[in-house]
Amino acid sequence: MSVTKKEIEKRMLIKKTVNAMNKQIAQLEEQKKTYIEAGKQAKQNGLTAQYNLALSGLRMTIAQQKRVYEMKLNFEIMSQMKDMSQMTTEFLKGMGSLSKDMMKLTNEKDFLKVQKQFTEAITGVEMQTEQMEAFMDETEAAFSTASAGTESENQELDALMNNEAASDNLTEQMIDKELEELKKRMM
Repeated sequence: MSVTKKEIEKRMLIKKTVNAMNKQIAQLEEQKKTYIEAGKQAKQNGLTAQYNLALSGLRMTIAQQKRVYEMKLNFEIMSQMKDMSQMTTEFLKGMGSLSKDMMKLTNEKDFLKVQKQFTEAITGVEMQTEQMEAFMDETEAAFSTASAGTESENQELDALMNNEAASDNLTEQMIDKELEELKKRMM
């Protein structure tokens, strides 16, 4: 099987798309860190509205990141199914060629056997297509049911930010104490 220019371009597009999704995942990871830091700072400074805004942004970023992961998985599965379909197509071409050769060499009974195998192969491709359609329907339903977050998720995110804020407060207090001690020694 020779690889055409068009097929090379398709493969490059697939690779480019996966790379773009990976880049988006990395950007969302950085965005999560930004929102956590903003929420931590707002909590330390008693800024409730800003804290809630950071929490909302964090929740939204996590939901986006989950969506991108799901899209990437769907894309990779579709790419693999395309490869499988392509291989099946090559198989069918080969079977067709073999069938023609067999017809020349044998009688009609042998052709019926090849035709049966061909029908089984087509049925397999149709089953794969139906399974993929069901999978895509389920994925679409999952995307549409993304929610604003459950109470337990909100509590987990709140605890994460509180832990970060408490950790920073302890570090700042230790630095302040050490500075005071150094000032006393210098006097």
